[in-house]
Amino acid sequence: MSDTLSLLENLIRRASVTPEDAGCQDLLAARLTKLDFRAEQLNFADTQNIWLRRGQQAPLFVFLGHTDVVPTGPVAAWQSPPFEPHIRDNRLYGRGAADMKGSIAAFVTAVERFLVRYPAHQGSIAVLLTSDEEGIATHGVVKVVEVLEQRQEKIDWCLVGEPSSTEKIGDVIRVGRRGSLCAKLTVQGIQGHVAYPELAENPIHRFAPALTELCQEVWDQGNAFFPASSLQVSNITAGTGAENIIPGQLEAQFNLRFSTELNEALIKSRTQAILDKYGFKYNLEWRLSGQPFLTAPGELTSAAHAAIQSVCGYETLDDTGGGTSDGRFIAPTGAQVIELGPLNASIHKVNEHIGLDELETLSRIYEQLLINLLVRA
Repeated sequence: MSDTLSLLENLIRRASVTPEDAGCQDLLAARLTKLDFRAEQLNFADTQNIWLRRGQQAPLFVFLGHTDVVPTGPVAAWQSPPFEPHIRDNRLYGRGAADMKGSIAAFVTAVERFLVRYPAHQGSIAVLLTSDEEGIATHGVVKVVEVLEQRQEKIDWCLVGEPSSTEKIGDVIRVGRRGSLCAKLTVQGIQGHVAYPELAENPIHRFAPALTELCQEVWDQGNAFFPASSLQVSNITAGTGAENIIPGQLEAQFNLRFSTELNEALIKSRTQAILDKYGFKYNLEWRLSGQPFLTAPGELTSAAHAAIQSVCGYETLDDTGGGTSDGRFIAPTGAQVIELGPLNASIHKVNEHIGLDELETLSRIYEQLLINLLVRA
């Protein structure tokens, strides 16, 4: 059994459902501190974060990951227990195998092999791990970045181990992500009997035309790097459950995934202008989950392309699709950020898995990336 596979199995056995870490970070710190990494716990509220750094010189390369996983869903639907790693058909099954304990295991073994070969490399290496990525991400990387910025500890290059690959390992790297802006809308009406609509005000009827316009709004056309921005309604609730009562209130939740063609202020003003056209009373609460970011071609993207070509023998595609990641907290510091990890077909699903060959290839790609960035020609 390979070191990477063995480590991944040990991580999967720890049921670290967000925001729990379940001992994962201690396990990883125990391995890396033997290689002269300094471990620093930066915990906030119920979230565990660890900053492991080797060296003090620039440039600083960071592997960024999360030890928390999403809930399993119905355990009976799994072919094997989700927190008992199981190998079949050359795949390792277990919650977190692909998102993202597989990447974390590959980080560690790549670093271990790299340091055996190049103990006197230039620059510094760090590993940043949080247990609050799959949750609301309010006490994880965003808080650690505040600490690092306060003490002027600057990250030059950051690789996030999110599962970016689609058909084969390394065929896609994320060089940016769309922004995410969440909204909670409350429409006020007047409750009453359905037989006397003149004495009531139905918030569903009042909101319906505005909802249509919001959904049909063309927010932008996207650009060369990002698809067009999109508004999606996630929840609408109203009514008492009785068939003869006009509800007095409606609540709706929606989200905009937006490109660099938009910004938070513009989205808010355009949304409110649409709502105001229809004359109903409402309250609108916003939560910015993350700004869009884009890493321009540079040392990190070049090193990643070269590493994938060297290990896999094919070119990779730069892309900005998918949801958000903790990279959104690193990019504003001026760091170059990419995401490179396993295939994403099984993430968050029942019977999540990673291919054994895929896992080993990923570790070799990470090792070659370190060589490309931190070893002088």
